Amino acid sequence: MGDDQGKTPHKAARSLRILVVEDHDETLRVLSRLLTHFGHEISMADSARSALEIVESKNFDVVLCDIGLPDGSGYDVISQAKKKWPVKGVALTGFDTEEDIERSKKAGFDFHLTKPVDFHELRTVLGQIGS
Repeated sequence: MGDDQGKTPHKAARSLRILVVEDHDETLRVLSRLLTHFGHEISMADSARSALEIVESKNFDVVLCDIGLPDGSGYDVISQAKKKWPVKGVALTGFDTEEDIERSKKAGFDFHLTKPVDFHELRTVLGQIGS
């Protein structure tokens, strides 16, 4: 029982420092747990204000950010983060029209993922960032 011999670990090619910004508590916990499992260093924020405070004091490789936050938007978060550090932005949103994707790109997001999050797609994006 619990014998993992012969299985390759699902670690990322390169460990990334990721700020996960999500106001839905369960989604935030699940994403953080999974990303930690895959070898990334995770910081969490549940609002635009807390995300911006964290970005001021810590350097990240990736900001994985919900667009709709209770006290602002992910657009503000990524815009401020990119002024501070050369970070990659991954938008998480329920909106996936061409206009939504264009708006997230203009705000500074490098990738646009729709909810519910397809974790395989997220791992692919993080693999591209980490290579």
